[in-house]
Amino acid sequence: MLGCCRVLPAFPNHSFRRGFCCRAEDQQPVYTERQNKKKVVVVGSGWAGLGAANHLCKQGFDVTVLEGGYEFGYKNKSLSPDDYGIRGFWYPYRNIFNLVDEIDVKPFTSWTKSAQYSEKGLEVEYPIYKDALQLPTPFGTLFNTQFVRLPLIDQLTSLPVMAAVIDFDNTDAAWRKYDAITARELLKRFGCSERLYRDVFDPLLQVGLFAPAEQCSAAATIGMLYYFVLANQKHFDLVLCRGTIREQIFQPWIESLKTQGCRFLEGRKVTDVTLDEETGCITEVVCGKESFKVDAVILAVGISTLQEIVQNSAVLCTREEFLKIMNLNSIDLLTVKVELDRKVNLSNASNVSCGFEGSCAWTFFDLSMIYDKHKESTTTVIQADFYHANDLFPLKDEKIVEKTMSWLSKCIKDFENAAVIDKEIERFPKSLTHFFPGSYKYTMRGSTSFPNLYMAGDWIISRHGSWSQEKSYVTGLEAANRIIDYLKEGTFAKILPVQEDEPHIQSLRILNRNLNDIIEQLPWSNYFLR
Repeated sequence: MLGCCRVLPAFPNHSFRRGFCCRAEDQQPVYTERQNKKKVVVVGSGWAGLGAANHLCKQGFDVTVLEGGYEFGYKNKSLSPDDYGIRGFWYPYRNIFNLVDEIDVKPFTSWTKSAQYSEKGLEVEYPIYKDALQLPTPFGTLFNTQFVRLPLIDQLTSLPVMAAVIDFDNTDAAWRKYDAITARELLKRFGCSERLYRDVFDPLLQVGLFAPAEQCSAAATIGMLYYFVLANQKHFDLVLCRGTIREQIFQPWIESLKTQGCRFLEGRKVTDVTLDEETGCITEVVCGKESFKVDAVILAVGISTLQEIVQNSAVLCTREEFLKIMNLNSIDLLTVKVELDRKVNLSNASNVSCGFEGSCAWTFFDLSMIYDKHKESTTTVIQADFYHANDLFPLKDEKIVEKTMSWLSKCIKDFENAAVIDKEIERFPKSLTHFFPGSYKYTMRGSTSFPNLYMAGDWIISRHGSWSQEKSYVTGLEAANRIIDYLKEGTFAKILPVQEDEPHIQSLRILNRNLNDIIEQLPWSNYFLR
């Protein structure tokens, strides 16, 4: 194969044919159609990896996706990387909704209400906001949300936080300014009441950023809250997948990619890459004793997986950007699925809960209402996901089920009379991104110091403004576009931007920016810690 940094000569389309292109006696090299294509290896088969592979296949590249599988263990081989964590698909997921239309699948439920519980019972009911009275942010979200116990005076203490939202514009400077402090400190500075913090904000942050507020970056907090909640009241509306993501979306998507020539190789654990010292480009991806020649590479894996790759790689560990990611952290997740001997009536299929025995926040879903295969059952199937579940990991499965049922009973009394007839418990150590205070300076960007090596995933720095699955998918498209730009072949993927700020937010941000520019011109403006 030609060197990865050389550009193949351009040929007119009619010069490429399937099969042999000359007679044997001509004594000329014989190339297959695949050999004439530029080779791209994508490491990882989640939203980011499949998103990149999908577009690159359509542009005529020879794409190979390496599916490690080792991140989740043998038992979890059937799960995709996105069958846990945040399960909903929110209103602003414009690019993912376009994708499912493109691959012609119908995986989602209708728009779904959700609720939030504490040890005292129901705390908040979240309606379908697009059907409610449309008000400017943040008033639409505040006044259409049904707070069962929280007094109005506590609700109103959320309004001053909008000053930080206006000041935070997703730029590098904004991230560095707010990333150094915790979410709890941010809310304290802007006058959030203790009760609002305890009963609403902290649980939401724990299920959105997977950690307690005192362990979350204020920058990540503002970015996540604005995208999901505050940019527009409709943004908190969600749909759910009517089965596992792998069954409903990834399997048909992968089959479609295979028909386009994309190769999927399972059980390939990346151990190193080969570097061309002259060009500075990666020429091979190494998986133990096996290697794959490449013109470009995308690493679309989580933090803990990348850290393992860097530790094993003699090439990657020579670069500062890859050494820095060793400072990042990941969060444990525990999932509990129980089948109950009777129907338990839940008002909402999707629920958030927090405050039990001082433990982590968690979500629980009525799969009998969500999954097609359970809808005719006479039993109830509940899936509970526990985030930052360090203190639950060491417990025996029976004890975990006992705690889960006890906590469910405090949320909804009907669970007290139900018996568990089947259970399934999975532990996912270091599987979720931890946006801890100060983490931004260690986080990677989509391009690297290797000209043909690119990054994608929900933890990669991106100015798109999206979060979670949508961000993973978008960064995959961004990585594909970088390869197209680097190899000078194909057309760029169209990435739909997030919805523009509402007019009053745009005006306030312009005013705030002008004020900041004036302040920076004053003497001693950089003297005090900000």
